[in-house]
Amino acid sequence: MANLFGRKWTREELLSYIGDIQQIGGVRRFVLAEGRQAGVEIAQFRTGTGFNFDVVLSRALDISMAEYRGQPLAWRSSTGDVGPWYYEPEGQGWLRSFSGGLLATCGLRNIGPACVDEGETLGQHGRIGNIPAEHIWVDGAWDGDEYVMWAQGKVRETTVFGENLLLTRRISTRLGENRVWIDDVVENEGSDPSPFMLLYHVNLGFPVVADGAELLKPPGDVVPRDADAEDGKELFANFHAPQAGYREKVYWHYPEADAYGYVTAAVVNRRHNNGQGLGVYVRYKKEQLPYLVEWKMMGERTYVVGLEPANALVEGRARERERGTLQFLAPGEARRFRVEIGILPDLEAIEDLARKLR
Repeated sequence: MANLFGRKWTREELLSYIGDIQQIGGVRRFVLAEGRQAGVEIAQFRTGTGFNFDVVLSRALDISMAEYRGQPLAWRSSTGDVGPWYYEPEGQGWLRSFSGGLLATCGLRNIGPACVDEGETLGQHGRIGNIPAEHIWVDGAWDGDEYVMWAQGKVRETTVFGENLLLTRRISTRLGENRVWIDDVVENEGSDPSPFMLLYHVNLGFPVVADGAELLKPPGDVVPRDADAEDGKELFANFHAPQAGYREKVYWHYPEADAYGYVTAAVVNRRHNNGQGLGVYVRYKKEQLPYLVEWKMMGERTYVVGLEPANALVEGRARERERGTLQFLAPGEARRFRVEIGILPDLEAIEDLARKLR
């Protein structure tokens, strides 16, 4: 049943009050109209609780804008939404179309910095997030007393004489929910084994990230990426106000899974709105995504914390191969992934999660 307006509703009860589900929530398609976003297709989701988010159909069904009761959840970069036709694959060109947002998918053959691996030149964070989806289906329907909304499609990363990787993605939520599910299948439809790297770049921003906000995570080792992260590593879980000239810090986390095999991590702001609190969590299967990357960037304007489940470390494919940890997809092999992103709407929800993670 839909949990709305302080009670639970059956389908019959709720529909007796309205003529169109869009009065309360639902999903609709739009096309953006100007600048570098002109022509970009999005699907706008509203769950009826105040949780609203945009899925960018033109870019791998990633999630850009996200808000809860008018409060932004995700960091948005200065680029804004950018059409995939402006993608610059060389070097760090990925950054010119990195709008941030609640989810930016990285991969499927490189994550981390640009590099050259066995003669192949690879751009930062790979191509997949700048490829438009096809065979798109955006809709909503009742399933018993639950109203389910989804956007799904296929995103193909391929080239002649090379890889042919297919991402089949479904983004879904339900009326009355404060969470969204990302269900992915990545399949190698080529005839040769392919390197496979995947990272879910979840970008949280103000006011979830603010002075006094903190990271909640299960016990587990924390490893600084470099000298910048080593400096102040004891404060990896603590966030402060924006600071001019700040140098990003990246930490590798090796969190313990719960009894069901899941890892849950969150950024929470207990001080938000005079102590009412607000947070966002990420939940995923450790077996599928063994690493959690924390991107701590406390700079002015670029003020963001990334919670990034991944199947590799973000040092580029060449370094991953050197370590002997580079994963491959065999011809015909498919792997499934599920990531849940949800809201901790108040201090009670924050403290409940904190107790579970101790």
